[in-house]
Amino acid sequence: MFSFQTFLLFLAAATVIAITPGPGIFYIVARTFTGGRAEGVASSVGLGLGGLVHVFGGAAGVSALIMASAEAFTTLKVAGALYLIWLGAKTWREARFVDPADVQAIGSGRAFREGIIVEALNPKTAAFFLAFIPQFVDPSINVPTQFVVLGLVSVALNTSADLIVTYWAARAKDGFARRPSFIRRMRQASGAVMCGLGATLLFARRNG
Repeated sequence: MFSFQTFLLFLAAATVIAITPGPGIFYIVARTFTGGRAEGVASSVGLGLGGLVHVFGGAAGVSALIMASAEAFTTLKVAGALYLIWLGAKTWREARFVDPADVQAIGSGRAFREGIIVEALNPKTAAFFLAFIPQFVDPSINVPTQFVVLGLVSVALNTSADLIVTYWAARAKDGFARRPSFIRRMRQASGAVMCGLGATLLFARRNG
């Protein structure tokens, strides 16, 4: 299994990503604005379960890639770091708040089911897991187990952040709605964090 130091590094990076506002968090905010706290919680849990599809799928895919070619796995890691930088730049450019008017109340049950389906079928989530988790995987040890453990931790952190956001959005939804400039700056900060993380992983590997 990966070292304790590697796990701490992953935990720090995954926590930063989980708490920085991204599309998922703003979707949860918009869902809570229109459907209330119960619908926001249902959406959060649904997104988390949908993310597990990518965790187990990614574990199988990365394992197969390592068995095929160690060089291909290294290429995946480099491409993953570059993808994080690109995703961060894109998030910065598109720093717009999800308009609650674009999200309609649908009920907790449907919000839960749609959360699972939307996240499970989201190729961007799959790409993110394949970009992020392999940076912390040791290819000489049981890769599927490492990927699943790190993936479960990442999903748990993301879902926890979504639930916390749901709680505060339900309490202060009017205040959020009146401060679009604050939301925009938070989106830009999220993009900057992802760019910084990708650059750090890329150059640290080159120096190693």
